[in-house]
Amino acid sequence: MLNLILGGARSGKSRLAEQRAVDSGLAVTYIATSEPLDGEMNARVQLHRERRPAEWALIEEPVALARVLQAEAASDRCLLVDCLTLWLTNLLMLENPQRLAAERDALLACLPTLPGEIILVSNETGLGVVPMGELTRRYVDEAGWLHQAIAERCQRVVLTVAGLPLFLKGAES
Repeated sequence: MLNLILGGARSGKSRLAEQRAVDSGLAVTYIATSEPLDGEMNARVQLHRERRPAEWALIEEPVALARVLQAEAASDRCLLVDCLTLWLTNLLMLENPQRLAAERDALLACLPTLPGEIILVSNETGLGVVPMGELTRRYVDEAGWLHQAIAERCQRVVLTVAGLPLFLKGAES
């Protein structure tokens, strides 16, 4: 089962994803895509660490997400990826511009083939004004296209606002 959980900053999307992982009853592997490069990001990462159950496995992978998903997915496992927009940012910041397309295409190709429960968390960025800077506009565009392509492949898509889930696709279960 492929799940996409979207929401704004501090919308409750990660907490919802973590609860879904617990409710799956499966062994959970948390795949963190962030690269905490400053104090504020370190604090966010620490908050996530403190909230996660101790028995969950952790893999930190900022770029090669498809490779990790293919290696770790199993019918008796839940993989929780937090988050796709940080992963996208990491790819946008690489010196090789072709890497973004290659990694995105690899992710989109592998998703329908993965066994087990897959929960993907991402920031919804398309609800505001169009940013002024070129890189920021590209980020919003790439995130929007990525979300559309992933949502098409997922059985369940949830938008989280104020900690409340709104089911856009698939049943609440």
